Amino acid sequence: MVDTAETAEMMKRLGTGFDATIGLEYTELSPDRVKAQWTVKPTLHQPAGIQHGGVYCSVVESLASVGGTVWLGERGHVVGVNNNTDFLRATREGTLTAEATPIHRGRTQQLWEVRITDENGRLVSKGQVRLANITEVAKIGN
Repeated sequence: MVDTAETAEMMKRLGTGFDATIGLEYTELSPDRVKAQWTVKPTLHQPAGIQHGGVYCSVVESLASVGGTVWLGERGHVVGVNNNTDFLRATREGTLTAEATPIHRGRTQQLWEVRITDENGRLVSKGQVRLANITEVAKIGN
């Protein structure tokens, strides 16, 4: 598990890159739960004027990967190997909150669930991500 100093350092790195592009802001980070939120805006809409499903998939992937990374700690890195995200309620505007929790954490893989709710607490999307625990990090991408 990651210690408090490592978690604080990781929080500084979160919300950059693609996460910054969609406006994802992390609000909680631990080995057992990750929370984040973002505001639905027209630049994240699909042509019908609602939140693009790819944003949900990306948020699910991001939170599960961050949670898996915190849990695995210095033992290695995680990579997503499957993302299954369901879209349950259309959203045009407002702030959405995502919460990731582990379903299974083992030696070689992890399974995380992510639930996304609107400002009224209604479930708008949910997903699962299977992560592979990579302990030989030099082999990633080879």
